[in-house]
Parts: sequence; C-alpha cells; structure tokens
Amino acid sequence: MCLAIPGKVVDVFTDPHGIKMARVNFGGIVKQACLEYTPEVEVGNYVLVHVGFALSKVDEDEAQRTFELLQEMDQLGELDEPSTESPAGESR
Repeated sequence: MCLAIPGKVVDVFTDPHGIKMARVNFGGIVKQACLEYTPEVEVGNYVLVHVGFALSKVDEDEAQRTFELLQEMDQLGELDEPSTESPAGESR
C-alpha cells in the first residue's frame, strides 16, 4: 500500500528545468519532492508527499501524528529507497 508521508520542508529551489522542488525531511531522512502541486509551500512547512510529489500542506501536529502512525504500522518502507541526493546535496 502506498501512502502519502508527512515531512518538513527544509529547502525550496527550482531545478534546471524550471520545476519548483524541495528537500523534505522525513524523520531524519531527506529526499526531494516536487512542489508544482503545492506552489504556496515554503521552508518550514509540512507537506504530505506521495511518490515524490507534495500533494498538500498540513500542520505540524497532524504531520507528527500521521508519521508516528505510519511508523507504528511499518509503512515507511519507501524512505529506505535510495535517495536522489548526492553526498554534497546536489541532485543527480
């Protein structure tokens, strides 16, 4: 089952193709997510991410509750997949 996972936006940038992107922290794991569906998102906001796309903005309490429930249900496996981040923080 694929679920949207909440995370905190730690960086917002535009990729070389002009697409609004973010680096999102999911409990210590940072991955990139597309912000094209949520252009109002800023650094410090919490978002629900599904297959690399931020689908909606959520408040911090809701993000924390959801993350803890997903963790309890062992549904955070997609965070174990290799990141698109290089060691220097540059995208590949």
